[in-house]
Amino acid sequence: MRFQIHKDKKQCAAIISVVSNTIIIIMKIVAGILSGSISIISEAMHSCADLLASVITFFAVVRSSLPADDDHQYGHGKYEDVSGFIEGSLIIIAGILIMIEASKKLIFNTNTNTLPEMGIIVMGVSVIINFIISNYLFKISKESKSVSLYADAQHLKTDIFSSLGVMFGLICIKITGFIVIDSIIALIVSSIIFKTGFSIVKDTLNDLLDGSLPKDDIEKIKNILKTNQEIKGYKNLKTRKVGHYKNMEVTLFFNPDLKISECHRICDDIEYKIGNELSDITVNIHLEPAVLKKSYVSEC
Repeated sequence: MRFQIHKDKKQCAAIISVVSNTIIIIMKIVAGILSGSISIISEAMHSCADLLASVITFFAVVRSSLPADDDHQYGHGKYEDVSGFIEGSLIIIAGILIMIEASKKLIFNTNTNTLPEMGIIVMGVSVIINFIISNYLFKISKESKSVSLYADAQHLKTDIFSSLGVMFGLICIKITGFIVIDSIIALIVSSIIFKTGFSIVKDTLNDLLDGSLPKDDIEKIKNILKTNQEIKGYKNLKTRKVGHYKNMEVTLFFNPDLKISECHRICDDIEYKIGNELSDITVNIHLEPAVLKKSYVSEC
């Protein structure tokens, strides 16, 4: 039941993101054409990347919620990692495009803004909508531990900064008539956008390549293994992340005289404790009799 609630919330959040981005794009395109502002049109391009990211997120959320099957025996969690990677890449591309456009305006002084008032209003409305939607997505991504929804929320967050930058530039142009301010602010905002995209790509790529869990999580697992006096040692501790799910496997050494049923009870206890420390984790344990060779149990 809890999984179904999270699934429904995730899909609803993804749909809301798609709808809000569509509305914002239409507003920016109309305002850009009517006002003749290149910065607003470049912002519309950024929002188009947001919309594409939201559509990808919706697809990822639907697919990742599917149960394991014969073709995907470990589930479909990596759809979220793929989605997050694509969204991070789109954020980077959007940042580069804005940087190029701002540089061109700065060098060639090609800004043709004629109605900054309209742009200021549209950017302000865009900031309010994206602030509300991004906070909602952050909330749902935290509850459901959705990688793709978190990436989408970060994407909208960068749109807030870029919209604020454009709006501030338009206000300065309106007050001073000094057009170069618009380009300078756009360059600063584009660097922030680029940094955000790089961070998302780095994190999701680590998961796609089956990178280990964070060091803090691994230390929690090791502490649980070390504090159990019935375990004589362990080796081959491996961890990875699939979407918001975690996997780990380990080989545990037991006294050779211990009954299989007793070893099984200890393993159940270990799995329970690890599950309490790290939610949504699948634990696979291989049992071996303890031997006298110190190297076999050196990890404990």
